[in-house]
Order: sequence, then structure tokens, then C-alpha cells
Amino acid sequence: MNPIAKSLITVAGALLATVAVAQEAASPLSFNVGVVSDYRFRSVSQTSFKPAVQAGVDYAHTSGFYAGAWASNVNWLKDYIGATDGSVEVDVYLGYKGEIVKGLGYDLGAITYQYPGNTTDKILVNANTTEVYAGLSYNVFTLKYSQSVSDFIANPDSKGSRYWDLSANFDLGSGLTLTPHVGRQTIPNQLNDAGDYTDFALTLTKDFGKGITAALTAFSTNTNDSFYKVQGYDNLGKSGVSVGVKYAF
Repeated sequence: MNPIAKSLITVAGALLATVAVAQEAASPLSFNVGVVSDYRFRSVSQTSFKPAVQAGVDYAHTSGFYAGAWASNVNWLKDYIGATDGSVEVDVYLGYKGEIVKGLGYDLGAITYQYPGNTTDKILVNANTTEVYAGLSYNVFTLKYSQSVSDFIANPDSKGSRYWDLSANFDLGSGLTLTPHVGRQTIPNQLNDAGDYTDFALTLTKDFGKGITAALTAFSTNTNDSFYKVQGYDNLGKSGVSVGVKYAF
């Protein structure tokens, strides 16, 4: 396992174990569970267009420090890489949020995407990936930059992969939120830059109260068939729609 990823998991695990018994009401521990018809990461399907069951836990301190873990089933390691093992993704993250000046927020952190027991290293390189990120938010807009400090999701010699994410959240009233998004992924040292792409998404979320939300998202990318499609399967970045329901408590 990447040393940085191992450190992140150790630190976040110790923190979450501690706060699980903490009594400080101002430092909440929250949980969420949900299902989606197609799990997309940066608008690329992680489940070969099949449903996913997901769950997470988050800790947010009043100082701005936060940490969490999240998990989902995935299919791409077996379907697209040809790995014999690797059907679960576990993300562990930690960071710090604050304000530079009133109304202008920042978010600094790191995240590791782990695929327990995956065997992609027998074909390409291990799929486990760690990124650092920095974000700025103003009013309804958020700009975030992420960069891998390891190989990026089973791509050889791909350390330094970058992703730019620009999004906004518009409150439509009646519990409805509209979130447009545009992103740009680059993966270095890949033949003809075939892994690079731009993605677009538009999400409509409905808050039903009592922790229940539903979301409808439309996705579109310009992913290259030579990189994101294999025989017997479609391009993972093809345009599509996903629906999901989540319960937070």
C-alpha cells in the first residue's frame, strides 16, 4: 500500500474511533447510506452502468477539521482491467475548511481510494490511488483542484494526474437544488493522451426531510474509446443518467 495512503487510513481510522465515543455535541459524527443506478466518478462509470450500494461516515470539528470514510461496490477493475479480485472501493479522507475573508472559503485535504484485495498489479499497476486537493468557494460557486501523488487508478506511470472541478449549487426552493458541473481530467504518460477528457454533469436534488434526499444526474464526456472502452463493454464515459436515494443520520 502507498505509504501516504496507509498514513491517511491510520490517522482517519484513529480519529473516527475516538469521536465515535465523544460527547461534544458541536463536533458531530454523521452517517449516510444510499443506492444509485450507476455510480459515476468524474462522470465515468465505476459499475459498468450497473447499480451500487454505498455508505459513509463523516466527522466535522468546529475548528474546520474533518475526516471520513465512504464505500461502494465497483465493477471496472474486473470488467475493464481484467483483475480477478477487486469489487469494493473504500475512500478515506481528511482535510481542513475555513475562510480566507468573509464569503471566500477554502478547503485543503487528501483522499485515498482503496480497492481491498484488488489484483490489478498483476496486469498493470495497483489501482489504489491517493490525491491531495485544494478548493475555493464563493457564493454558490466552487473550484477544486486535485492531483495524484501515486499512480492513478491502475494507469502505469500516471503519478501527477490532475483534475479540475468547477461546480455551483442553486437553491430552487421547495427542497430542490440544481448543481451544474464541468471538469477536466488529465493523466500523464498515456499514449496519445488518450486518458484525458472533459466531463459535464447536471444534478437535480430533492430534499424530502428527515435525512432523505433523491438525486437525478445527467452525465456527458468526451472520453476516448481507445482508453475507456474494451471488447464486450461500452465506453465508461458515455452519456447517461443516474438516479439515487440517500439517507443521512
